[in-house]
Amino acid sequence: MPSVSPFVVVDNCQEEIEYYRSVLGGEITILRKQEDKVLNAELHFESTKITFADTIAARPSLKGNYVKVMLKLDTEEQFGKVYEELTTGGHINVEKYEAPFNGLLAIITDRNGIGWVLSYYRD
Repeated sequence: MPSVSPFVVVDNCQEEIEYYRSVLGGEITILRKQEDKVLNAELHFESTKITFADTIAARPSLKGNYVKVMLKLDTEEQFGKVYEELTTGGHINVEKYEAPFNGLLAIITDRNGIGWVLSYYRD
């Protein structure tokens, strides 16, 4: 069965994957290095994986802001922590609010221009 996971391109893969690990937790797997520069890596947490590529490896072209990463958080405290950390140096597109599904929702763009939809569902 096919699997889908986000593929994120950043200017400094080694530094930025450490940043995301500090925000989200998890374990880093280095996939490819060139000399001392990390070109591709993965961040694994719970059953989720985000693959990262350095701009040197991915050679991105700017098309538009069409894709965002959906992140469902387990607790309200975790939601608040991730929201604060990812918005530092970034931009709030939709301020966190009480969503109609009995939870919290926010849409942000982090310091790397990555779009995130943060959600927390209360029981």
